[in-house]
Amino acid sequence: MTMKSKFRHIALIGKHQPPVAGGMQPSSRQVLDKLAQFLHTEGCEVVFERETAANAGLQGYAALDVAQIGKDCDLAIVVGGDGTMLGFGRKLAPHGVPLIGINQGRLGFITDIPLDQIQQVLRPMLRGEYEVDDRALMHGKVWRDGHCVFEALAMNDVVVNRGSTAGMVELKVEVDGHFVARQRADGLIIATPTGSTAYSLSAGGPLLYPNLPSWVMVPIAPHTLSNRPLVLADSGEIVIELMSGDASANFDMQSLASLLVRDRITVRRSEHHARFLHPVGWSYFDTLRKKLHWNEGVA
Repeated sequence: MTMKSKFRHIALIGKHQPPVAGGMQPSSRQVLDKLAQFLHTEGCEVVFERETAANAGLQGYAALDVAQIGKDCDLAIVVGGDGTMLGFGRKLAPHGVPLIGINQGRLGFITDIPLDQIQQVLRPMLRGEYEVDDRALMHGKVWRDGHCVFEALAMNDVVVNRGSTAGMVELKVEVDGHFVARQRADGLIIATPTGSTAYSLSAGGPLLYPNLPSWVMVPIAPHTLSNRPLVLADSGEIVIELMSGDASANFDMQSLASLLVRDRITVRRSEHHARFLHPVGWSYFDTLRKKLHWNEGVA
């Protein structure tokens, strides 16, 4: 007798397309359709995330919002790029639903199953053969006159960026109540290990191993060249105060808050984490080597 999936209720999530694009691309729709049929043969009940269902136009499946997926599903499979995976990893983290990523984007640091290997890789994973990869989240807040005016979770980074006007911003930084520096720069990145391969890396920050309990604080084009990236324990609180300049705070580049002078941004580790599932034998170093093109030209 063929052993069926240990996951009984699975949500499928696709990359959201802007309305002007006329919905989901045919290739994406076909991938989701074939994937849903495959999961059905494995004994799974399949639902679609609501916007994915609207874009795909597939019939015969329930369409649920994120809260309903968190309540009713024991696995989410994301077809898209890292941005899609990050967005839904962040949304589903409070519900404890694990995610598997199928790479339809350009980079694929965390969406690691190729489109042409979906069934052969997914089948053993559905039966319990996988590697668990828990990723920490940040909880960021913007404070104004003693009141929280904005808050959001971030899996990659919290970034304070200068606005559209010319000129640097001046930021006062504290860690666990200890003054670090007042720095003039184009901005400041606070990144998780997951985010250390994103904006932080392009700004000169180091790579952090995914399960390292740490953050990295990376200045963006600092006025003082000795102002270097700093690796910190993720157990404390970082406070960034805007002293002068036009700036905004963004969280994973998806949530944005405009700042006023003397606004304070606090960053703590969230009580939630995102859980990604990878095929057996998955290695972070294999991913780095492939995605960052290490060893090219080496026999």
